[in-house]
Amino acid sequence: MAATPAYTIELDANRYDAEQIHLMEERLILLNNDDGAIGEGSKKDCHLIPPPGSAETRSPLHRAFSVFLFHPQTGKLLLQKRADEKITFPKMWTNTCCSHPLTSGGETEEPGQVGVRKAAARKLTHELGIPQEYELDEFAYLTRIHYYAPSDEIWAEHEIDYILFLAHEPKINISPNEVSDTKWVSKVDLEAFFKDPESTFTPWFKLIAESFLYKWWDALLASRSSAEAPLDARSLIPQVEAEKAEMAGIIRM
Repeated sequence: MAATPAYTIELDANRYDAEQIHLMEERLILLNNDDGAIGEGSKKDCHLIPPPGSAETRSPLHRAFSVFLFHPQTGKLLLQKRADEKITFPKMWTNTCCSHPLTSGGETEEPGQVGVRKAAARKLTHELGIPQEYELDEFAYLTRIHYYAPSDEIWAEHEIDYILFLAHEPKINISPNEVSDTKWVSKVDLEAFFKDPESTFTPWFKLIAESFLYKWWDALLASRSSAEAPLDARSLIPQVEAEKAEMAGIIRM
């Protein structure tokens, strides 16, 4: 079911990149606060900040994902810098890949996060040229976060964001309309990089890093049976599930 947007605009071809304008017509999954699908909307309408005086104060809540791809031997994390052409959060460094499941291609399928995994594989290829030389179940789904972050006075992200870890040695061939640079970083490298005054970072990436990335990164590296053994992101799942159970117990008390 398509949702009637509370507010929309026409995108100015003199201001925005033509390819990015076209991508703004993709159909995203609208959500309630419990991550239940309640309809669909264009990528454009899902990212617009309502004007002052509107009944809604935030852009529509929709489903998203963030992939953190680790090199299986070095344990380093692949970052990307968003292209200048991006309409939201341009020129910012972020985690390996961040985007949205669509209402097509089986990406609405919810059991086992199959739809989100399909979307993640699709966008790794689209943005970074990474072929799907791995199984979808190699994505380790760890948690999801609900956040809101303005990009400027027009655009914002309002998402329930699925966090996926993947250990894989990729072939990279970036799409310059999506990504302007990539970088492999260790945990120490990333901590120093965040302090670089010349670089900017997407708000969801910083939120995830500050909340749990570092501790799960340590746990991922510690999960190897030996220094030569390749990483498997799925080894984190029991620990993360145990943490969730412990937190649920604390909340109940």
